[in-house]
Amino acid sequence: SSAAIGCGYCRHPPKQGTAKMSGTTVATAPVAAKTCYETSLLCVFEAVSPYMWAYIGIAIALGVSVIGAAWGIFLTGSSIVGAGIKAPRISSKNLVSIIFCEAVAIYGVIIAIIMANKIEGAPMFDVPKVPTGWQAQTMVAGWCMFCVGLSVGLSNLVCGVCVGVSGSGCALGDAQRPELFVKMLIVEIFGSALGLFGVIVGIIQANGATFPKGPTA
Repeated sequence: SSAAIGCGYCRHPPKQGTAKMSGTTVATAPVAAKTCYETSLLCVFEAVSPYMWAYIGIAIALGVSVIGAAWGIFLTGSSIVGAGIKAPRISSKNLVSIIFCEAVAIYGVIIAIIMANKIEGAPMFDVPKVPTGWQAQTMVAGWCMFCVGLSVGLSNLVCGVCVGVSGSGCALGDAQRPELFVKMLIVEIFGSALGLFGVIVGIIQANGATFPKGPTA
């Protein structure tokens, strides 16, 4: 059964139709029940299975982190290759900027593994009209996992761009003045720490998501 298609609270009770003929009210057939997602966007989000939210969070945490890492490597790598033509000595030591960018993708992989290991499926899950017990706990866990994905993914995206831009400047500055390398490296280290902050907060958030095994758990 798919919770995104049918849920207990999405349907309004059918309304009894009436018709007036020559001053007399005559009962007609009941009007077809309307689903609340026809008029409420919030109802659409609530009707989605919590397992769907959880796996979307995993996809965001991993995918957006990889985008941030790739973006940073693109910025840094192009500068290292370009400046290395005139100053070949910078090509080796500036590879540390590439490592910092790659670490952003590793952060996303770590969080995705942690999130995936926390998901435990139930034999059947339908979004109830009034969630209680294990069903309410499952819905909260799904939303929590989605927020974990947003926290980690967005922080790693910004971190990757930050490290990439600073690493590009480090390579170009090192090509002109070698003494700038150590100073710019400190800037990169602090930029890389931004993604680590997101990972720490994501782990703390993920600890609050617990998927029960079902009604018999």
